[in-house]
Amino acid sequence: MSFAIRESVQQVEEGSYLAPKFDENGLIPCVTQHDETKEILMFAYMNAEALEATLSTGFAHYWSRSRQKLWKKGESSGMMQKIERALIDDDQDCVVLEVSLTAPLAGGEEASCHVGYRSCFYRSIQRGDAEGVRDLAFIEKRKAFDPNEVYGDAPNPTQL
Repeated sequence: MSFAIRESVQQVEEGSYLAPKFDENGLIPCVTQHDETKEILMFAYMNAEALEATLSTGFAHYWSRSRQKLWKKGESSGMMQKIERALIDDDQDCVVLEVSLTAPLAGGEEASCHVGYRSCFYRSIQRGDAEGVRDLAFIEKRKAFDPNEVYGDAPNPTQL
């Protein structure tokens, strides 16, 4: 399967064929949200291979920029993201996946964040006048699972 060639604005905005616009690194941003609650779970990038694998298998695949490889979400943790619906925005340069989740293999609740929270967006940025560094407030009060039990000695994907 391949994607349509982007031939005109009309075709991209109003057409019925998928013609994604990947950036100069061959990536397209993807927001993942829970299919029932619409809660934003995570943000990641996809390359053409990841997008195709996601659409063909029905499970979320992403491109890991830190590991430089295709990554099937839940491959090591068991926290799979089953695609319930895939959306593309008006100019086809951003994907939204609506997913249902599975619980981690090592126990705990369904989640998407490698830190252990249900959502990767587990903190809010404090607004208003601020002197110095802005504070973050935790909106998820507890972790859904213990990352040490799920990932063991695997390297942390967060890059400084």
